[in-house]
Amino acid sequence: MTATAHAQDIQIDPRGYRFGAAVTLAVALIAVLLGSDAGLMPMAILVLMFLPGAIVGPQATVQSWLFKRLIRARLTPPTETESFRPPRFAQQMGLAMSALALVFGLLDVAAGFYVFGVLVLIASFLNAVFGFCLGCEIYLAVKKATTRAA
Repeated sequence: MTATAHAQDIQIDPRGYRFGAAVTLAVALIAVLLGSDAGLMPMAILVLMFLPGAIVGPQATVQSWLFKRLIRARLTPPTETESFRPPRFAQQMGLAMSALALVFGLLDVAAGFYVFGVLVLIASFLNAVFGFCLGCEIYLAVKKATTRAA
């Protein structure tokens, strides 16, 4: 990827990453309900689901692919789009939390598995149900704070 591609502010349909949050919510719920032993596989799947979104942006996730192929064609065009950057940061947070849950599960530290698994669950619930992207809000708050400091 060129430097120009990195600098480009890709605009995305916010309904897409909200759908992605619903998929994430379902997988996180399965992982947490199965527990720190049987829930390791769904948690590993979450890590893999977050990885392309954390590196490239939510437009690169399997959830985005599903949204584009199964749902977007049935919807009207979005009335507004937004930058991929805040949702990419949210994907990075999701990757970190699900990876920590997975590591704690692999180390047989059930409390750590549940704490970080439930954090993923809460964040994806807020986005899927209420359209409130916690990671996006953290990104914007940090950006605002660092812009003021500069």
